[in-house]
Amino acid sequence: MKIVVSFILLLLFISGCTKLGPDFSDIPDQPALPKTWQKDQNISSDEMAQWWKQFDDATLDLLIQKAYKENLDLKSAGLRILQARAALGISESLIYPQVQTLSGNLASSYKKGHNINSAGLNFDIGWEIDFWGKYARGIEASKANLYLSVASYRSVLTTLIAEVARNYINYRTAQQRMLYAERNIAIQERVAKMTEVQFNSGNVSELDMQQARTQLYNTRAVLPGIELSKLKARNALAVLLAMPSSELEKLLNKQAGKSEKYFSFDGHVVQLKATDHFFNSKIIPIAKFDPYKKIDASLLKRRADLQVAEFQSRAASAKIGQDEALLYPSFSLFGNIGYNTNDFGGSWVSAGDAIGVSAGPTFSWNIFQYDRIRNQIRISDAAFEQSIFNYNKTVLNAIRDVDDSLNGYILTNRQLRENEKALRANLRAFNLSAVQYNNGLVTYQRLLSTVEKLTTIQDAYAQLKGLTSLNAVLLYKALGGGWQISEGNAYISRETKERMKKRGIDWGVYLDDNMTRFPKGSQ
Repeated sequence: MKIVVSFILLLLFISGCTKLGPDFSDIPDQPALPKTWQKDQNISSDEMAQWWKQFDDATLDLLIQKAYKENLDLKSAGLRILQARAALGISESLIYPQVQTLSGNLASSYKKGHNINSAGLNFDIGWEIDFWGKYARGIEASKANLYLSVASYRSVLTTLIAEVARNYINYRTAQQRMLYAERNIAIQERVAKMTEVQFNSGNVSELDMQQARTQLYNTRAVLPGIELSKLKARNALAVLLAMPSSELEKLLNKQAGKSEKYFSFDGHVVQLKATDHFFNSKIIPIAKFDPYKKIDASLLKRRADLQVAEFQSRAASAKIGQDEALLYPSFSLFGNIGYNTNDFGGSWVSAGDAIGVSAGPTFSWNIFQYDRIRNQIRISDAAFEQSIFNYNKTVLNAIRDVDDSLNGYILTNRQLRENEKALRANLRAFNLSAVQYNNGLVTYQRLLSTVEKLTTIQDAYAQLKGLTSLNAVLLYKALGGGWQISEGNAYISRETKERMKKRGIDWGVYLDDNMTRFPKGSQ
């Protein structure tokens, strides 16, 4: 008996200090981050946390808040955290006796004129001692998967906010393009009428009149395509916010753009007004963003997709140790206490009944499966190495995303400024050609050319304004901003928790508020 006790104590001592497999420290060979992108002040963490506030658009703020509360993908991501917590609970329970079984039997049979009765009640306990750290590595992997699920939630939230902003900007851009197109249709209708009057007076040919009508019809034909892009953006927002498109339409129309009459008639001459409102329309939200601030490269480390990649590596590393433990014998302690009876006299209880007790150590060893186990270890090690490359590729993609969106913002802004100059010049050219045409100083082709350019340049102006804002959205997303609004908030809604409780499942403390809420200041 002393030998058995000594053996058990030795196993318990050794099991507390042995873990096979590599200990994860850090991702090797990480790509160097750019020391600086630009100069002057840094982008503040507050600006990053709620970057959409830089657009100063109340409707956008409201849409993002609604999406944060109602988006179905985000709710699913919250439930994946709950699943990961439960999986960690399973892994942690394996360090305790894995077998705890209470069993019983009661039987009666008739044989050769005798009743044979039997009864039994047994309690079995078995504990595989974590001699090689198999279960400890399992806990490591489960913890990594829990943190991975949190990082995935943040990644979904970052993408969600950027997608809401992107589709909202697309919606407003289409709205602005439609307003410009409607204004130009009104101008072209006036020009077509002017040409028709000139034709009826014998001053121009029918060719001029038909060309004016052709231009008008072409501009009208553009409207349905713009309307379609507007509807697609609205419907995409409806999915992101999990709300009917009709209700969303009402919300968006609270800030609907109104067509300003920026042209006037002087006799038969149409004249355009290049008002500041025309160029400074707030239909398309513009970010108050200084692209020449310094971008701290360490911000990339806070990107949720990088956190996901890191915890994937941690889990893969722990898996190697789990597999290596299968190469070696496993040691267990077993115990049984039972009460069993067999009686041939017809009574359920006999004088010969006895309580039996047994206990002791056991071991098992997969001695003829080494090739299978070693190949499984090789698979796990290759998967870990692959996760390292995946992490480093994610870093490179992050650097590319920031560089692309930053330069896109700067260059699109430059393009927008030149386009505005061209638009102002074209407005002036149109006014001059309209006057000169009515005075017979220029041909109709000159007037038609300025009208055509006006339509093209105005549409490009609206699209460039939208593209500038989209590049700002992409930059903030590339820097990993937005998920910070989840800090201190629940990742499972109260309605969802109540519905789950009504199913009668015993969730214990898993659905308590402190268990389903992110701590403030978490990274």
